[in-house]
Formats: sequence, C-alpha cells, structure tokens
Amino acid sequence: MKPIIEYQDYHAFLNDYYEERKRTSAFSWREFSKIAGFVSPSYLKDVCSGKTNLSKVTMDRVAQAIGLVGHEVVYFEAMVQFGNAKTDEQKKKFLEQMQSMALDRKVRVIDKDAFEYYDSWKNQVVRELAPMMPGAMPGEIAKACVQEIPAIDVRKSLQFLVRAGFLKQIGENVYEQTEKSVEGSKEGLPLAIRSMHREMGNLAVDSLDRFTAKERNITGVTMGIDRETYERIVGELDESRRKITTIAEACSNIRQVYRLNLQLFPLSKEVGKNEETKDE
Repeated sequence: MKPIIEYQDYHAFLNDYYEERKRTSAFSWREFSKIAGFVSPSYLKDVCSGKTNLSKVTMDRVAQAIGLVGHEVVYFEAMVQFGNAKTDEQKKKFLEQMQSMALDRKVRVIDKDAFEYYDSWKNQVVRELAPMMPGAMPGEIAKACVQEIPAIDVRKSLQFLVRAGFLKQIGENVYEQTEKSVEGSKEGLPLAIRSMHREMGNLAVDSLDRFTAKERNITGVTMGIDRETYERIVGELDESRRKITTIAEACSNIRQVYRLNLQLFPLSKEVGKNEETKDE
C-alpha cells in the first residue's frame, strides 16, 4: 500500500487500507467498524464507497483505529477536511497543507505542478508570451500583458514554467514550449480548473469595457433543454474546442495571446416549460 502522503482522497486511502488488511487476514467491515468504535457494521464501508463522510470527531477515531502516528495523523486530518470542504477557499487551504507536508518528505503530490499552473492566469499568459518575445526581460513581458502584472511575478512564473516542464529555456531569456497546448483534466484537477475558470471569467467581464467589439467576440444564447440535449450540446462544444485548438496550433505567425471561454450553465431549476431567447 502507498504511503498516506501519496493520497489526496481519504475515501480511496481507507478503501486501500481495508483491501490490504483483507488480503493478509480475515478482516471484515464489521471488525473495522468495531475497532473504530462505531455501532453500525457498515458505516466505514459507506465511507470508503463515498456514500458518507467522516466528521472531525470520527476522523480521529479512524486514524487511531488504523494505527496512524505523528505526521500521518496530521496529514489524514487535512485530507479529510480537504475532501469535506464546501468552498474552493477551504479546499485550497487544506490542499496546500497536504502539499507542504508531502514536499517536506520529498514526495510529490499528484497534480501539484498542474494545480499551480492553473491557479493563476499569469502562468498561462507568460507561457504563450515568452516564446513570442525571444530575449525579452521579465519587465518587457509584463508590459505586453493587458492585465497589470509586476515584473517579479513574470520572473517567478518563468522559473516555475521551466522547472515544471511547461517551457524549455534554450538561450538567455529565450524559451520554447515543450507542448503546443496544455489541457487540464476535469476529473483529476477539479479545484485547480475551477480556480482557472473563475479568473478567466472575471477577465472576460473586464474585456467588455476594455476592448472594442472588433477586438473581442462575446455572444450567448439562453435556451430551454432537457438532459439528453444538454449532453449533445456538450459534445458539440468539446468538438468545437478541439477544432479551434487545431487551428491555433497551425498558426505560424503568432502575434497575440487570446483566451476562449466556452460556458454552458443552468439559469433555472428543472421545470416542464420550454422557452428560448437569444442575446448578444
């Protein structure tokens, strides 16, 4: 079984612990729950399957039951609170605590670099701008950004992008991309992806006043649909995004960095009325 600091999901950690014990002994869910002091013999089975969550009280009992000590207990508690957190701010707090503990023990937490990459719009813009401006100093790259960004932030971003493998330095202040495009996994990085979408959504709102209609394209449609239609539309959006990415990758004379947001979200609860209005 992997060390606890290689986990981010406490449900998966507990399930692996149970499977490991069961593989080497006549271990059962009833026995597991009894050791942890729970009356219900299926309580921990429900926790492991994700049907229910541990609380601040029960997580200490479980940590003691499975024999966690020292930093393992602290990490387990942070992992439980990360999994149970209701807001992105809370999730980020506990994820950073887990990452710090893992790094102290020279263990890389899965998706750490990707989380940092998507956590700010700066990394994504710098990744595109740096190869377009060979020899440019961080201050020059900062001035090329529409949004205000200090030169020191550009320098830190460049250092991170090179270290994490998003950029490769091939000369003094000369960079090239290791991949033409970067795409995040919705399943693997939900917190980081939400953080990125939130920032980019705010920048999209800002663009309404910052740029003329000739420099930006923002349209929308409000429509009544059912779940099956929703899935079909999502498929079309995914296909359109892939085609647009292919078009962008074929560009050999890059002069500017753009952001495309594809947004589809509910404006009402489920009702039985079909209405459609369009707006621009």
